[in-house]
Order: sequence, then C-alpha cells, then structure tokens
Amino acid sequence: MLDLTYETPKIKTIAGAKHDWELVIGMEVHAQVSSNAKLFSGASTKFGAEPNSNVAFVDAAMPGMLPVINEYCVEQAVRTGLGLKAEINLNSAFDRKNYFYPDLPQGYQISQLYHPIVGEGEVLVEMGDGTARLVGVERIHMEQDAGKSIHDMDPNMSFVDLNRTGVCLMEIVSRPDIRGPEEAAAYIAKIRQILRYLGTCDGNMQNGNLRADVNVSICRPGQYEKYQEANDFSHLGTRCEIKNMNSMRFIQQAIDVEARRQIAIVEGGGTVDQETRLYDPDKGETRSMRSKEEAHDYRYFPDPDLLPLEIEQAWVDDIAANLPELPDAKKARFIKDFKLSDYDASVLTADVESADYFEAVAKGRDGKLAANWVINELFGRLKKEDHDITDSPVSPAQLGGIIELISADTISGKIAKDLFEIVYTEGGDPADIVEKRGMKQVTDTGAIEAALDEIIAANPAQVEKAKENPKLAGWFVGQVMKATGGKANPKAVNQLVAQKLAQ
Repeated sequence: MLDLTYETPKIKTIAGAKHDWELVIGMEVHAQVSSNAKLFSGASTKFGAEPNSNVAFVDAAMPGMLPVINEYCVEQAVRTGLGLKAEINLNSAFDRKNYFYPDLPQGYQISQLYHPIVGEGEVLVEMGDGTARLVGVERIHMEQDAGKSIHDMDPNMSFVDLNRTGVCLMEIVSRPDIRGPEEAAAYIAKIRQILRYLGTCDGNMQNGNLRADVNVSICRPGQYEKYQEANDFSHLGTRCEIKNMNSMRFIQQAIDVEARRQIAIVEGGGTVDQETRLYDPDKGETRSMRSKEEAHDYRYFPDPDLLPLEIEQAWVDDIAANLPELPDAKKARFIKDFKLSDYDASVLTADVESADYFEAVAKGRDGKLAANWVINELFGRLKKEDHDITDSPVSPAQLGGIIELISADTISGKIAKDLFEIVYTEGGDPADIVEKRGMKQVTDTGAIEAALDEIIAANPAQVEKAKENPKLAGWFVGQVMKATGGKANPKAVNQLVAQKLAQ
C-alpha cells in the first residue's frame, strides 16, 4: 500500500496593480501512442521517414477507403488509463470532428467526444520540496493526429507532409486542479514519466510525440474554493488555451505571460475573451490564433464507418495484471528496501532505465552506497559528457564490483574514484584491476604506524600545535595518506593519529 500522505504546495499568486490574483490551470496532453501502425491504417509511424512515404490510402482520404481500428492502439490507451488509476469504459465510440485543415485530407478528424475509452483518474504530482498535489484526470480519448504543414521551404508556397496523419493520439484531459507554472511543468513531467514506464508513449517532446494545450485563467483569492464547493465554473475567470506547447520551460513562461495579460485586461475594466492563443518565446508574449470553438462549431456526429467499440472486462483485467511497477510504487519500494532518501529515490526512478540500472547495482549490496555512486559519480559523469544511462561505459556489474571492494575495505574511497575512472575509460573487471595495479588498501596497522612515526619525528612543531588544537590532526592524516599513495585505511589512520597525539 502506497503512503499518499502529502502536504499541498502554496498557491501561486501574482500581484496586479490593484489586487492579488491566483492561477487556475488545466492541461490537455496529446501523447502519440507507441505503435508501429496508425490508428486506422497499417501505415508506418516511424519518425524521420521521407515526406509522404508513410501514407496509406485511408490516411490520404482516397474515395471508398474505410478505417479499420488498430487493436494495439486500443490496448495502449487502456494500459495508460490503468496507469493513471482511471476508470476504463467498456463501451466507447468514435465521432467525426469536422473542420478544414490543409494537412487533414478527410476534412474531419476521427476522435472521441461523447464516449471516451477512459474516464476519470488521478496523478500525484510531487514538487520536489516535500509537497505534492493530486491532479484529477477527467478523461482520455483516442484520436487521429494531423499532418504537418511546412512554410519555410519556399517563399510562395507551403508544403504538406502527411506522414503523421492518422497516427494515434491519446488526449489526456486534466481537471483545472493545477495552480501555478511550476506545477504545470511538474504535471507534464509526471505524465511523461508514467507513459514511458508503461511503454505507451516515448515522451519525445522534441519530435512532437508529447505536447500540451494549456488552459489558463485567473481568479481572486477564495474564488477557487467556491468553485470546488459548487463545481460552478462561474466563480473562475474566462480561460484561454495556449496551443501546442512542447517545452517545460516555455510552458512555465507562457502561463506567467498569459496570466499577467489577463490580469491587466480585467484590472483595466475589460473582459477576457475565450480564445486559442500561441506563445512566442522570442517576444515573450501570447497572441491570438482563433476564437475558442465549442463542440457544436465542429458539427460532431458519430462516425458512420466505425461501430461502437466494445471491450471485455477480462481483457482489461489481463492488461492490468501485466502492468509494470509504476514510478510511485517503485520510489516507495526503493525508500523502504534500500533505505534511500526521498530525493535519491526520486532521482533514481526518474526513468525506467535509471531505476533498472540502480537496482542491478544495489542488489545484494549497500543500497545507500550504491545510490551515492550511481547518482554522484556515474550520473554526474554522464551528464558532463551529455550521455544517457543507456550509453554508460560502466555496466551495473562493474559498478557493483567497485562497491563490493569499498564495502570489504579492500580499497579506500579515494582509490575507488581512481578505479572508477579506469573502469569508465578503459573497462575491465574492478577486482582484477585492483589486484594487478596494486591498488589494495593498506590495512596493516604496523606499516601505517611506521609511516606516521616518521612524519611525527620530522615535524615536532606541528605535533605541539596539534596537541593544543586537535583540529590540526587532519594534517597528519593527510601526510600519512600521501606517504602511502592514498592506500592507507582512513579509519585506521585517524585512530592511530589520535592515539599518538594523545601521548
């Protein structure tokens, strides 16, 4: 059972010229389903293919071509819903959303408005300062993606690439539970993390595989609580949607810019128009794209080419039984089993690959020591070289071997760092390297004492100073470590130094 006790973060307020204002934010996350084929055709979904090479007759809206649903996409949507602790609707249906767009050849988008495949769920969004907010998910529905219009290849013409047309998207619609720019970014990060754990979306924001529409409104302090009590949106301000955001940093900037724009309008005696806007990061402003359409503007109606989608509970149960361990559960287990701090567990469970790597290193070893080496030494080095954990030249077995040598007092911490460098750059078995290069820690107290006696005899003045000020004893420890090439057991050195200076 997960411990979901948490303190909610403080509400973000923005000072206007006349009043303080609070933010109310809802998110519509568009996640491209990880599938080899599109939602209603067998065309490839591979990114980076030659323009218009991944297009089936259905995608191009050729006459007489009928959509055939991809069962795997449905399975991925169900898996996502289960991962977000959401209700799975055994009966759902597809609708046509009618609008003209150059890269949507059909002239309509097949989507799910009235009967989505996934109902209400929730996401625990942790803020990194010990606070967290439970954000409600209103629904998840499947829909076709549109293609891509390209405007910078010719001064007089636009080009259209239909490769993305018909790719399955999951639209994850949140409740307006997010209360600040940082929370919005953290929410996206958590959704992305869960989807990647589930394997239902690769979360690649740079390629547009995960993007968000951000709905922003403002209200006076106390109004949000009235909305919650009555579930009455009239207590909140008019929302504006910022379209197609695919950067955590820009999402935060856009929310702040848009909120301040709305505050200026309202405090100036005007009214905020409900509309769709675009964020320009170069100018630091949002600008109007179009008025916000309602459902009737799109003339939704049930798609006549697709029967209602009916799935069996047993099939859903089978998917649920085979879900991977999800981030919250994995983090709680790491804290419990390996005695990790909340911070270390969060870092190590940020993605599946990092978590798997750490667990392989820590298995049967000191978990805290393993976490320290994975986070500080390995992750630090990989980040410096702009590498991913999957590119690590040090395997879990190799790093585990270094940790075993430390735990057995075979090598000191200083030697361990030298050993890590050798393994990182040259490879090899840590135990063999230590043996062949004479890197073993000196634990013979006789040899350490002999080195210490020489140092004491050669530095009588320093001895007197250290006896008067025990903090100066560290100088002798450093000299012994230097004399033994860093191989002396630090614990033994400290004990002997203390004994000698006390005489």
